[in-house]
Amino acid sequence: MKRHIPNAITCANLFSGCIGIVFAFKGDLQIAAYFVILSGVFDFFDGMVARLLNVKSAIGKDLDSLADMVSFGFLPGVIMFQLLKVSDYSSEQLPYLGFFITVFSALRLAKFNNDERQTEDFIGLNTPMNTLFICSLPFIAVDYPQIVGSTILLLAITALTSFLLISEIKIFSLKFSNLSWAKNKIKFIFLILSAILIGFLQFAAIPFVLVIYIALSILHFRGERESLKQV
Repeated sequence: MKRHIPNAITCANLFSGCIGIVFAFKGDLQIAAYFVILSGVFDFFDGMVARLLNVKSAIGKDLDSLADMVSFGFLPGVIMFQLLKVSDYSSEQLPYLGFFITVFSALRLAKFNNDERQTEDFIGLNTPMNTLFICSLPFIAVDYPQIVGSTILLLAITALTSFLLISEIKIFSLKFSNLSWAKNKIKFIFLILSAILIGFLQFAAIPFVLVIYIALSILHFRGERESLKQV
């Protein structure tokens, strides 16, 4: 029985993502974003539960990627599609470019499943973090409609995030194997900074959180390489 628990949590991620897509197609992008967050919670715990119960499996890994493709691949593409539909220089065909996020998310997930370098950390931006950033845009648009409503900016975000998904930038994982400060210092620093920013700026903090995540990852792994050179 216990071997089915992680897969059930993964299926909850998938189910939540499906509901989020329905709301996104209706134009209720903020509600869709909350279902993304719920999917992210399930995605965080399925692997943790599998490790705790010692029931990791190839099926579980494949199911996780399939669920992520819906929640963190198709759903952010739909959100960008909807944002481009109401942007300042939109046309009938232009919004479909938002699905480049979906395409590159699929490439990123396929790469992750077959890249032996990504057993502990990531090569390229992970899809949940990218999706969280895309989902913050409808909330930011409430206070800054001229900025988020810019077609050029939205296309630039689509291009940049698509590149980051398949880039060779090494990104640390936020999944913990233990709670040791020494072994997880960079993760704790990131989480503390993120909590402070979100406390003050709420969803408007997410773009800054993404920048900090990438910057800390670059500094962290550059420091590791320098340490290895000195050994």
